[in-house]
Amino acid sequence: MLVRWVLVAALAVFLGAVVWAVARFGLESADQTASVVGGTVALLSLPISLYALRAPGSAAEAGPAVNGGSAAREWVPAAAVDASLRPPVLSARVRGRDSELALLDGLARGGGMAVVCGAGGLGKTTLAAQAARQAQQAGRAVFWVRWQGDPGRLAEDLTRVAQDLGLAEERLEAARRGEAVLVDVVWEHLAAVPGWVLVVDNVDTPARVGPGGEAVASYRGWLRPDGAGLLVVTSRDTAVGTWGRRAQLVFLEPLEEMAAAAVLTDAAPAAGSEAEARALAVRLGGLPLALEAAGRYLATATSRYRSFTAYREALDREFGDLLGAEHPQAADPEIARTVVRHTWDLSLTQLHTDGYTLARPLLHLLALLEAAPVPRSLITPAMLAEATGQDVTATALDAALAGLHRYALLGVPRTPAEASAEDGAALGVGQVVLHPVVREVMALTPTGTDPAPWYTALDAHLAQAVRDTVRAGRAGWPTARLLAPHLPPLLDRATDPAFTAARDTLDSLAGVLREADASAEEHLLRQHVLNAVTRRLGAEHPDALPGRNNLAVALAGLARYQEAADLFRRVLTDRERTLGPDHPATLASRSSLAFALIGLGQHQEAVDLYGHVRVDHFDVPARYSNFAIALVGLGRYEEAADLHRRFHAERERTLGPDHPATLASGNNLANTLFGLGRHQEAADLHRRVLTDRERLLGPDHSDSLGSRNNLAHVLTALGRHQEASDLHRRVLTGRERTLGPDHPDTLTSRTNLATTLIALGQYQEAAELHQRALTGRERTLGPDHPDTLTSRTNLATTLFGLGQYQQAADLHRRTLADRERTLGPDHPDTLGSRNDLAAALVRLGQYQQAADLFRRVLTDRERTLGPDHPDTLGSRNNLAAALAGLGQYQEAIDLHRRTLADRERVLGPDHPRTLRSQENLANAEAAAARAERGWWSRLRRRGRP
Repeated sequence: MLVRWVLVAALAVFLGAVVWAVARFGLESADQTASVVGGTVALLSLPISLYALRAPGSAAEAGPAVNGGSAAREWVPAAAVDASLRPPVLSARVRGRDSELALLDGLARGGGMAVVCGAGGLGKTTLAAQAARQAQQAGRAVFWVRWQGDPGRLAEDLTRVAQDLGLAEERLEAARRGEAVLVDVVWEHLAAVPGWVLVVDNVDTPARVGPGGEAVASYRGWLRPDGAGLLVVTSRDTAVGTWGRRAQLVFLEPLEEMAAAAVLTDAAPAAGSEAEARALAVRLGGLPLALEAAGRYLATATSRYRSFTAYREALDREFGDLLGAEHPQAADPEIARTVVRHTWDLSLTQLHTDGYTLARPLLHLLALLEAAPVPRSLITPAMLAEATGQDVTATALDAALAGLHRYALLGVPRTPAEASAEDGAALGVGQVVLHPVVREVMALTPTGTDPAPWYTALDAHLAQAVRDTVRAGRAGWPTARLLAPHLPPLLDRATDPAFTAARDTLDSLAGVLREADASAEEHLLRQHVLNAVTRRLGAEHPDALPGRNNLAVALAGLARYQEAADLFRRVLTDRERTLGPDHPATLASRSSLAFALIGLGQHQEAVDLYGHVRVDHFDVPARYSNFAIALVGLGRYEEAADLHRRFHAERERTLGPDHPATLASGNNLANTLFGLGRHQEAADLHRRVLTDRERLLGPDHSDSLGSRNNLAHVLTALGRHQEASDLHRRVLTGRERTLGPDHPDTLTSRTNLATTLIALGQYQEAAELHQRALTGRERTLGPDHPDTLTSRTNLATTLFGLGQYQQAADLHRRTLADRERTLGPDHPDTLGSRNDLAAALVRLGQYQQAADLFRRVLTDRERTLGPDHPDTLGSRNNLAAALAGLGQYQEAIDLHRRTLADRERVLGPDHPRTLRSQENLANAEAAAARAERGWWSRLRRRGRP
């Protein structure tokens, strides 16, 4: 203020001197005098101005107070005053974080503390910046502070925020005088003022925040959940214990496929199609930092690769140059954060500083394994010690794993307690997983030693893990699934002397996987073994033949029946040539080929494989049950039942009642009894087999799921639709989880559930399920596969239930033509299509055409299935209904009476179909009576004068 008055006085003296000079000496002399006086005043004012410029309070004295007034600027360094509190401006649209943004927006309304956490490169700062922008648009005051590892700087920045929100000068004075604690003063004010969002970015060293060594979770330091507004912290530290229970942790994961692809197309819209962008996004694991780096590269006109596809293919050859390149200024943490190669070094350096000295070598070792979950039992102190040459204790190894997990450099899938009780078996064992890009980057980083000991240690401990898994039996199945993807490189690295042992290791684990019904994992190993044997020993080497057979078995387990059949046929030819037609191995190959043909719906060819072998010579039931199954496919149920009964008895005698093969025979016999219409016997046997399989194999084993499915199917035939629906839903859930949504067994379960829902009148849900099943089967099996045709039939039946009769008839007519072409005119499925088409025609009022079809179906079913088969009785009932529609009531009544009598005898008087026959007979008799009354009425009218 004094400076201001001095300057005003100097100006007044100058102006007064000019006026006096003009009046006394004239204009020219006055100009000279003014120059002299002005120069003198300027010289006198210069030191005053310089003093004013250096004074901390000059800006405040020159105008209204900013950030709390002059008192604040006397003790807050000028550097802090000049720092910007504005949030950064994003240059691209934020993708795939809608749920996280909605969560932060909701928290902003009530205040508190949110911690956006996750590994480096996941876009934590980007998410916080977008949340800040949305808060600004909502009218909230927004502040942005960057943590730089300096608690004093953070204190200054948060004090400025409080001042901008109206913190009173006297409260700061009290803190300066020691009458109050500054951090409490600031947070008391922030707790009283609503409507603000404060972001503290990159707090990767929360232990240093302070003040005075206070842990963040104590909520006595500079980061607290006490504000009336929202405090948002971003950090790589994901530990709940770091932030306390009152903080809302927002864990970030890699982006989903569609969102990740959108990041790429936003950055490089001309680089290719959406499908190509999705493929590259999957290759980059949805990691935002990697996606942004790839997008910038593709958008640069001088880049070598300008398309998503070219870049994705180049990654396999040049990952180190494209994403793993070092940055010359990586020593600067702010630069390192933005570079894929270096961003995780910050976390590893911090872990080392915190005493987790094994974290970096452990991450290097895990990166040498495949991009798949690793069983925790494989990660031992001995393996790490052999690889690194360091002393490793179990405690230090556990601490290193915990540290890597804390900084999100490795993930730990949910435990069964955290997941649903129905989760897959693999979650029953501990496991860790690396993000694929983290793995590739860490594999690039030099370990500082010869890599040979690292791989030697890995291979030795992988082989030991397989031996332990084989000895563990069923308890080792979950670990076997996890080990499978890591074994092929072991075989690739094996020297010629060690090749046989390495191959046997893979074959041993593949055998366990077959027992565990892990067909995908078994196929991976079988294919790799065959490829390696062929490459090293030749395609005609004797060891290639069992490898080919084992691969075919795995393909059949995946329902890839055509590939399996081709391989089985080749193996059968070789065995017939080298071993003879009656050798046990040859007979096994013939049975295996028959199984694959059954899967392809080629039942007659499967039966023909056994044509030259007398049934009396079927001395190995395990091999020839496929013959009986093929007979079922041809509708030859009585023959099949006799064979299955014989096989089942033989297996019980030789193998025992709990052997898987015995249970399989019981299951097959129950299926055949169902085909014969003996539903209650079939249900009882299926229930026994299901109980035994769940006890011996577990509820999620494919055999257990199959038994549950079969029992549900029989319950449907018994009219117990709700029980059947509940069982089918359980089977579908289990198969989706263990096999995937497009596995043929999963598609079958979806179909079965839909069929049961139809019986419960839930047509709309059934139609949606049938459409999904049909689409999946057309895509995976082809349009002519028997299962695909079944799906089309089921969809048509559901449309029929929804009253869409013309669409149903069109689908049934198309399916009938395809089945007559592929299965033959007398196949049970073909007869079913003919029956279904006739039923749709009845609803369309085309009774004569329907009756002709029904009569043909009845004749064929009486010939192929017998007069008492439930399907034959259904055909007789349907023909009667069509004849009633044509007005041929007496013939319809006769057929209904005969059907009712047969159903009472075969199914029982209380079976739903028997009751329906009673109703149909009554309706036909009533219709005939009405027609006769109508005829007499018309006759009397014609007879009147």
